[in-house]
Amino acid sequence: MKVIKYIISSLLMIILLVLLTDCSPTKKTADTRKMDVTKTKEPDTITIKNDSLNYEIKILEVGFFGWLQTQRPRGYYSQSYLENWNQQYVTQYNIRVNNALQYGRNLYPRRIEYDADTDYGYEVNYLLFHFFKFFEQKYNQNLLR
Repeated sequence: MKVIKYIISSLLMIILLVLLTDCSPTKKTADTRKMDVTKTKEPDTITIKNDSLNYEIKILEVGFFGWLQTQRPRGYYSQSYLENWNQQYVTQYNIRVNNALQYGRNLYPRRIEYDADTDYGYEVNYLLFHFFKFFEQKYNQNLLR
């Protein structure tokens, strides 16, 4: 029964970060006027979309939104700080996705496509950074250690 509860709670953790960007060496900037950030009616679901860069990030995780409210406010960290950490987190997360036998498919179901040459804006980087912090705490994972 505990295994089933673990699998169900693990499956609740879904990150979808879809990036359809070209391979331009210049950093692309998100048009924040077209960015839609919403907390849906479903509990603990945050969606960020940007049609100009064709990406979407969804965080569907029980407890994330409430936990996020207890963290340092937006603006505390610089965008470059968040981008640096996100690049490291995404790299380690994707290594674990690729090594499913060692780390398990339940906690690491899909790769995250994060392009260091794309400026996703502050909000995306803030939420992604905090998702990784939440993920480490909730599932007792140490992605960067």
